[in-house]
Amino acid sequence: MVAAFGGLIFGYDLGISVCASSITRIFGRRLTMLSGGILFLVGAGFNAFAQKVWMLIVGRMLLGFGIGCANQSVPIYVSEVAPYKYRGALNMMFQLAITIGIFVANVLNYFFAKMKNGEGWRYSLGLAAVPAVMIIIGAMFLPDSPSSLIERGKDEKAKQELIKIRGTSDVDEEFKDLVEASQSSMAVKHPWATLLKRHYRPQLVMAIAIPFFQQLTGMNVITFYAPVLFRTIGFGSNASLMSSMITGGFNALATFVSIFTVDKVGRRKLFLEGGAQMFICQIVITAAIASKFGVDGNPGILPKWYAFLVVGFICIYVMGFAWSWGPLGWLVPSEIFPLEVRSAAQSINVSVNMIFTFAIAQVFTSMLCHMKFGLFIFFAFFVLLMSGFIHKFLPETKGVPIEEMSVVWQNHSYWKKFVKSASEEANAKVDNSC
Repeated sequence: MVAAFGGLIFGYDLGISVCASSITRIFGRRLTMLSGGILFLVGAGFNAFAQKVWMLIVGRMLLGFGIGCANQSVPIYVSEVAPYKYRGALNMMFQLAITIGIFVANVLNYFFAKMKNGEGWRYSLGLAAVPAVMIIIGAMFLPDSPSSLIERGKDEKAKQELIKIRGTSDVDEEFKDLVEASQSSMAVKHPWATLLKRHYRPQLVMAIAIPFFQQLTGMNVITFYAPVLFRTIGFGSNASLMSSMITGGFNALATFVSIFTVDKVGRRKLFLEGGAQMFICQIVITAAIASKFGVDGNPGILPKWYAFLVVGFICIYVMGFAWSWGPLGWLVPSEIFPLEVRSAAQSINVSVNMIFTFAIAQVFTSMLCHMKFGLFIFFAFFVLLMSGFIHKFLPETKGVPIEEMSVVWQNHSYWKKFVKSASEEANAKVDNSC
């Protein structure tokens, strides 16, 4: 029954992610964020004051709606309103908020679990209202995305919001680019079908491949052994908390590194450096785990120097993920999609992420039981594969205005045969008419 409800809720979340695409396109990014925050708040209330199981299920479904709306609208909103010079750093605040939220939730869960009256779970679930209120307040005061306003025919208001966001009245050139992008968008009546066309092949591939690879970096495998290793260092019964706090702390700190470097060194370099760092750490940890844990999973008495060594490589691995595939997995897809297919493509990106998060969670324990330390090698192979994919197929998007992103595909050695420039399309139409 529990597994069935788990699958039902996952399917519901996935459906909401797809529906959020239309909501974001029709009603705008700001209203989608506000609606998501309100539904998240109501869901937290249902869970905190639940008296029956059905209240927990309804609350969880409302939370799923809120998450779907946030994942759909926030990365797109930030990419659209941020100055292109700082778009990467500002967009990565989304990932930073996720890492801090996970860290705080783990710490609070630990203390709530110790409550004598057994009511700690209510506080744990109910405190989800805090980020919900933050989203609601933020969405109420944020300006709407100029791109979204133009897309909905509100050109004059869009220009006013653009002036307010940029802090200057000299926005004519940028506004002109937004209007031209919107005109192309308005010609597209069916964004889902349009996304399947050859011209949008690069964006479709990235919308699927990047979240797919992000979930196959091996973070679940790394964190699985962390409590055992931390326990040997002397943290005793607090091993799980300490492992969450330490790895979560490194995760958040490394995200700050990406915020300060992504618009300077670029997306590709962070992807490739992070991939190399994770690959090396996984090979070292594989050798260490294999030598001590073997195939029976019983390490015996572990010397503390060994535990410190492995924990050190775990932290280095987490840092590699936190300044590469963690935040970039959200940043890059949100900035490469043209306006006419942006909402649909972002929905695919979120859906693929959720599908493989769910799939890995279902098969991870079984794979670990059968493959033992070989599971590290399995994920190391994918890290190597995804690094090769980035090197071959992802162009650098640093410093490129979001309305001019098609240029990077037209200049790419592989994707240029799929993406034609405006002049090439015009010539093709002339040739076809002759």
